[in-house]
Amino acid sequence: MRPHPAAYVASTPDLLAVAESIAEQWEQVGATGHLLARNIGTGEELGFDVDTPVPMASVAKVPLALVVLDQIAGGELDPAMPVTIEPATKSIGLTGVAAFRYPATLAVADLIHQMLTVSDNASADALFDLVGVDVVDKRLRAWGCAGIRVRHRMQRMYECAADIAGNDFGLARELAIRDDATGQHSIETLNPAHANVGSAAALVRLLQRVWLDQISQPEATAELRRLMALQVFNQRLSSDLRTDTVRVSGKTGTFLHLRHEIGVVTTESGDRVAIAALTRSHHRASNAPDIDLAIGAAARSAFESLRS
Repeated sequence: MRPHPAAYVASTPDLLAVAESIAEQWEQVGATGHLLARNIGTGEELGFDVDTPVPMASVAKVPLALVVLDQIAGGELDPAMPVTIEPATKSIGLTGVAAFRYPATLAVADLIHQMLTVSDNASADALFDLVGVDVVDKRLRAWGCAGIRVRHRMQRMYECAADIAGNDFGLARELAIRDDATGQHSIETLNPAHANVGSAAALVRLLQRVWLDQISQPEATAELRRLMALQVFNQRLSSDLRTDTVRVSGKTGTFLHLRHEIGVVTTESGDRVAIAALTRSHHRASNAPDIDLAIGAAARSAFESLRS
């Protein structure tokens, strides 16, 4: 259960009712969450608990990509430079190079593509190693991205879970759920003081600045928008929004009990709604399609309420 009443934000009473309904639906499927949806054109918004720092899981790949793309746009990094990833030292994961059994050499630009489209942890950590975790965090600070901190590689999440639970990720998930209730985090990368974190408000601000070319360089933001539109996972934000006239550009994040997605919903008529949906499951099951669908239903409700 939510440890405190939700703190709602809404531009109108009607939007407040939508936010309250979404929070109730998430509670019904066993999720505590943080949501912000904002019409980029009008500024109208709705959500709840938007300023809480939340471990981002793979959502952290979006700010990482922006920093790398900024370095490419500024001539600091060659997008064609080859990077070899060795199986013995690669980061673990189920998709992309992380799932490869043999050495793979990819260009920097292709690492970004793999990281964003199929959420490849090995490609993400190869980029972290190339530019430096500290450099990513400092660049975000320089851009004024308050509320987002990048502190570690993707592999660090799995290492910290294994330190506590060995190879038993079911136990790690149980500990994560227990720790959310107590506020005492045994897995370091789930502790907001040590994790890669972002609040719903900070992540929506980042998306808005990317979509309006108000951060980094236009060449970098345009490429980030293009790649986020190619994400192959559609079980969350876009699950209830897929039509020929609606495009969802997003990035999921999943780790233990965390199920997130951030993205921008765009229509042919010009509506653009930025959404950050960050959830923590109360269930010990590794799969939670009900929570995924609840995120999708929330995205549709928010989008239809906010579109012009």
